Amino acid sequence: MPLVTTTEMFKKAYDGGYAIGAFNVNNMEIVQGITEACQEEHAPVILQVSKGARAYANHNYLVKLVEAAILCCPDIPIALHLDHGPDFETCKACVDGGFTSVMIDASSKPFKENIEITKKVVEYAHDHGVVVEAELGTLAGVEDDVKVSAADSSYTRPEDVEEFVNATGCDSLAIAIGTSHGAYKFKPSQCTRDENGILLPPPLRFDILDEVVKRLPGFPIVLHGSSSVPQEYVKMINDHGGNMPDAVGVPEDQLRKAATSAVCKINIDSDLRLAMTGTIRQFFDEHPDKFDPREYLKPARANIKELVRHKLVDVLGCAGKA
Repeated sequence: MPLVTTTEMFKKAYDGGYAIGAFNVNNMEIVQGITEACQEEHAPVILQVSKGARAYANHNYLVKLVEAAILCCPDIPIALHLDHGPDFETCKACVDGGFTSVMIDASSKPFKENIEITKKVVEYAHDHGVVVEAELGTLAGVEDDVKVSAADSSYTRPEDVEEFVNATGCDSLAIAIGTSHGAYKFKPSQCTRDENGILLPPPLRFDILDEVVKRLPGFPIVLHGSSSVPQEYVKMINDHGGNMPDAVGVPEDQLRKAATSAVCKINIDSDLRLAMTGTIRQFFDEHPDKFDPREYLKPARANIKELVRHKLVDVLGCAGKA
């Protein structure tokens, strides 16, 4: 099956009350872990590449890794997406370079300028058969080159979404309802603690999501910054020489709730990095004499695969939907 756009994926997800996992990829082991889990669970998937990943691994290497995944996992639809495209030139390079979906993130610009930039990308992408994700509202946190302070973050204004979508022609819309980039999504002062002392972040703003859905019926919504930061991997990192106190993510039950609404794409990045880093740290603690990358990357890949499988089945609800 060749690379696909997200159009049919999102239509099925919207009607079926589930979301597609959008997983950021940087190297071979991450691509393998994600796609092997999706193949076995018969789940559609979006492999997405950030500006930072393109700088790290090279555009051509990443495209060829995804093409290899298509050959190895022929039974599932795979879309290749640019995550947080910063400008028209980056989006154009990805459209011209084999991507089937691009995100233009002009959310930090004034509303009218966001529309102008997004519309330009949409016109070029649509002329080449590529779909476009845009963003309204600004998420706090750090992810590659996206760095937004809490003071500069802002929720999406539901009253703006109709004008924005109609004016730009975008195919999906990322909104800000309280998710956050990175593994350190919320400060302890923002959280409460349960009876076991576990930090609980503030709930997502489902009232904003509900109002957006009313104004954009049938339109696919995207959530960024939606890693749940599994505490077993935070503990694994800290137990083996790391220092990640109070790393807190979005509770998975809230993401599952969002996936039953109009949210058709949920971005997951930090969770996979935590799984890889924790596994490698543990491996070297237990095997200080080892040096072969194949030996420590193999269990890291296996843990990524099992984490993705959990997300597909228990959080996104997209297992068996390919």
